[in-house]
Amino acid sequence: MNKIEHIGIAVKNLDDSNELFSKLFGKSHYKIEKVASEGVNTSFFKVGENKIELLEATHEDSPIAKFIAKKGEGIHHIAFDVDDIDAEIKRLKNEGFKVLNETPKKGADNKLVAFLHPKSSNGVLIELCQTIKP
Repeated sequence: MNKIEHIGIAVKNLDDSNELFSKLFGKSHYKIEKVASEGVNTSFFKVGENKIELLEATHEDSPIAKFIAKKGEGIHHIAFDVDDIDAEIKRLKNEGFKVLNETPKKGADNKLVAFLHPKSSNGVLIELCQTIKP
């Protein structure tokens, strides 16, 4: 793992949260993107070298909607940048982590993504991110 790629925050209303975080960071988001496969609308902020991803559910049975219903708004996941997501999935699986996506899928912000189950990582949902090469 190279670095923290971003921190994902589950929000009820993306427009309201974009306004709030714009005030907090002193600048606007740089991208809004829908990820239909995950049932979310996302918004990204760049803060120095770090990124914050806001996640709003697009339907009631999406993972983000379920998360908010259970835990409320807040930090949803921490994403790590990796060079070779397939090799990292294999390595982590061999280390005993429960991998939710053995085959990476397309995520937001031009990334291939896979997740580790929070039960295998002290209650933290971990996302692996690899930039999709052109």
